[in-house]
Amino acid sequence: MLHEEFGMVSIIMATYNAEKTLAQAIESVLNQTFSNFELLVIDDCSTDRTVELIKAFMIKDSRVRLLVNKENKGVSFTRKHGLDEAKGKWIAILDSDDEWLPEKLEKQIALQRRRNADLIFTGSAFMDSNGKRINWNLHVPEEITYRQLLKQNVISNSSALVRKELYERYYVMGDKMHEDFAIWLRILKEGRKAYGLDEPLLIYRISKSSKSGNKIKAAKMNWNTYQYIGLSLCETFFYECCYIMKSLMKYRNLK
Repeated sequence: MLHEEFGMVSIIMATYNAEKTLAQAIESVLNQTFSNFELLVIDDCSTDRTVELIKAFMIKDSRVRLLVNKENKGVSFTRKHGLDEAKGKWIAILDSDDEWLPEKLEKQIALQRRRNADLIFTGSAFMDSNGKRINWNLHVPEEITYRQLLKQNVISNSSALVRKELYERYYVMGDKMHEDFAIWLRILKEGRKAYGLDEPLLIYRISKSSKSGNKIKAAKMNWNTYQYIGLSLCETFFYECCYIMKSLMKYRNLK
């Protein structure tokens, strides 16, 4: 009954030359104990076997849908392409190099029903670029407000489950900032809270080439995010210092 009453979840997965990690990511979606979902895999003009792999999964499971950009546009445009085609009332995001535990969606939906939440996120486990698990988990609070989130983005993009109407209203495109962080901040700025499930239901891949893996680039993008949402220079400097301090503590555990 839970599956029918809650409605469909549209899972958005942007891909670009992801042949090495894509299969594991998609399998982790298809193995979910909550089954009422569609998986929108949007390819940003890959030159490897990514599209071939997606088509193979489409044959196995009709819930997998392939969308293809006409030209290379970047990740935020690619996710927006998926959002425009999404049929569900809820949106979940999974990067093509990350993985979910099988009960991820079901546990988030149970929490949503208890708290009537608009945005739900989870804790994270980590793996290196080769898929080897790292012996540390990111813990998350039971709930978080706008001002608290400004100090550290604890809402991992691949862990989020959010009402589609809010994700559409506050969607941000711009690959020079943390567009997901900007979306969460804009949602919470109007007085809402996000609710955390402190279990490592997401396995996040640490890659030196990723936006989060390049620490200097990530710090610049964080600054751009604060500026985008309208913080003053003094506020931006204060929260950027908070971000740097908390990031240093986080990545010290991931070494």
